[in-house]
Amino acid sequence: MGGVVAKDESAKSSLQETKLESKIIEAVQRRELKGSSMKSFNSIILKFPKIDESFRKCKTTFDEYDEDKNGTIDLQELKHCFRKLEISFTEEEINDLFQACDINEDMTMKFNEFIVLICLVYLLKEDPSDKDAKSQMGMPNLKATFETLVDTFVFLDKNKDGYVSKSEMVDAINETTSGERSSGRIAMKRFEEMDWDRNGMVNFKEFLFAFTHWVGIEDIDDEDDDENV
Repeated sequence: MGGVVAKDESAKSSLQETKLESKIIEAVQRRELKGSSMKSFNSIILKFPKIDESFRKCKTTFDEYDEDKNGTIDLQELKHCFRKLEISFTEEEINDLFQACDINEDMTMKFNEFIVLICLVYLLKEDPSDKDAKSQMGMPNLKATFETLVDTFVFLDKNKDGYVSKSEMVDAINETTSGERSSGRIAMKRFEEMDWDRNGMVNFKEFLFAFTHWVGIEDIDDEDDDENV
């Protein structure tokens, strides 16, 4: 077990190298103090259709800030978006968010990347002294959806360290499918879908990207690509 613990600690150290990642972890851990209303992974899965519908309603907002109508948002367009939505982030913070969510490093943001970014903004702005931030994001209808996502991560992160490990994912699935032989395989498949850098630990950003895939948000990007051909 010592080797596993050491590996986990090493993974955490590498993930906390950026200021943004540290802020996200701190925000998650503050939220974890409140606990989670989720009772099982099945209860999360049942919410997938409603979350998918909520995300798809954001496409008009995404299209509005895609000023050159090329199907993506670049850094300048994102800065315009933040200004219009009155999101009070510094230029450095916006740059860090953009870089963190630009997963394929093409200096543009597709719709699923934009959804992850806005969810991170929601988490980071969850401050009692900044009550208007959520409504000023231009997507107040997403509040319940973002709360569900944060709540889900809190449910999975059993030891409240800001990360989800393989054992925590297995525990979460087993709570739902106790007695089913396939529960271990289901847990591993879900974990592998989240752990895209294969370091054995899943942070909140990785979880969000996996979630957009689970509810089918990447299909919207594919549909747009087909229309542009």
